[in-house]
Amino acid sequence: MEKQYETVIGLEVHVELATKTKIFCGCSTAFGGAPNTHTCPVCTGMPGSLPVLNKQVVEYAVAVGLAVNCEISKSSRFDRKNYFYPDNPQNYQISQLYFPICKNGHVEIETPSGNKKIGIHEIHMEEDAGKLIHDEWEEVSLVDYNRSGVPLIEIVSKPDMRNADEVIAYLEKLRQTIQYIGASDCKLQEGSMRADVNISVREEGAEELGIRTEMKNLNSFKAITRAIEGERARQIAVLEGGGVIVQETRRWDDVKESSYPMRSKEDAQDYRYFPDPDLAQVEIDDAWIMRIKASLPEFRDAKMERYKKEFAIPEYDISLITASKHMADLFEAAAAISGQPKKVSNWLMGETLRLLKEKEMDAEDIRFSPENLAELIGLVDEKVITSSVAKEVFEVMFESNVSPGAYVEEKGLKTVGDVGALQKTVEKVIAENPQSVADYRNGKEKAIGFLVGQTMKAMQGKADPGMVNSLLKELLVK
Repeated sequence: MEKQYETVIGLEVHVELATKTKIFCGCSTAFGGAPNTHTCPVCTGMPGSLPVLNKQVVEYAVAVGLAVNCEISKSSRFDRKNYFYPDNPQNYQISQLYFPICKNGHVEIETPSGNKKIGIHEIHMEEDAGKLIHDEWEEVSLVDYNRSGVPLIEIVSKPDMRNADEVIAYLEKLRQTIQYIGASDCKLQEGSMRADVNISVREEGAEELGIRTEMKNLNSFKAITRAIEGERARQIAVLEGGGVIVQETRRWDDVKESSYPMRSKEDAQDYRYFPDPDLAQVEIDDAWIMRIKASLPEFRDAKMERYKKEFAIPEYDISLITASKHMADLFEAAAAISGQPKKVSNWLMGETLRLLKEKEMDAEDIRFSPENLAELIGLVDEKVITSSVAKEVFEVMFESNVSPGAYVEEKGLKTVGDVGALQKTVEKVIAENPQSVADYRNGKEKAIGFLVGQTMKAMQGKADPGMVNSLLKELLVK
């Protein structure tokens, strides 16, 4: 009988926090600056420089910990993780091993077989390393220290996931929670959320965990899915061939859809951790924790339940709108201003999602204001513009957040209400389309749709379709 294998997966998720300055110095954390321009003696590891902890980092770490049901450590400590690598200027990283700021949490995910709790072992604060840029043409490697010292939290899960779908559901839940707090934008493509996957296989029914490998270089959910499936297949093939799994760190190559070993997997003792002598213990009292707890937003699950009671919009719309806090805030504000939640939802679910997909943007990148969306809905309701003109205006508003009313006025896009001018156009369309006229008069009611379309085209979309329809029927009967 063929052996059946179970996959066991745990994640180490690194999240760059949305502070304006780094964890131990005043340098900017802005993404995309010229190499080595966001640096100082502290974040480049110069001798004699001293770190000073950024209070906002602690607040974000506690907020995330509370949101994922962790115990908050009243006393936590920073340790030095010693290793040599060119992008690590001090030859150690300041992290937390012995006394992390949060521990013993969980998040709940939805799976095909029902809800499942994924345990969180701990969350700790640490600094990011710099970045190596490999120039293959010159055959050199360059170092950019802009990222060195950017504040991170590392969220270490328990090995509770069993397949790629559960991993993606867990990551999505973490990303939404952290984005709702505003602690990070969690953009995988910019590296502000990075996941290392620890994966092992064992025979189904076995109690003991298999030897694990760690997969790195995963910067999209698709890459994570392929890496998990590829590594599972590789480990099973090794075991079936009579081999043994080596505990190691592997780098995933998403182009070749395969992995290769980077180094043997280190344990804590390999890094010679010891308490950082330059940083005092972090002491957190109950009052501070309660202030952070009170500042937490309404999270997605609670928001979805409220929307079902408050707004007459489909559950599918609710699930997509609340997936992004920015879009949910936009929806609520525009619905309050316009008094038209269903129409606001329609614009978000239709044109907004279409343009986001077309331009490969995230919902967090939406620039138009709720005031302008509500104004656009009002212009259509009051028949100042037609729905086809509204779509044209929306595209401009999506790009540059222009006032719809001002744009309509400037471009002369108001609906033509002059019956005389409209009648002339309708008469011209009737004269130019004798076949459609004959079809309509012979009982083919659908033929009028073509004539309405031709009239709207001639009027550049600026005629009221209802008025066009009425005029056509009136003149065709004559």
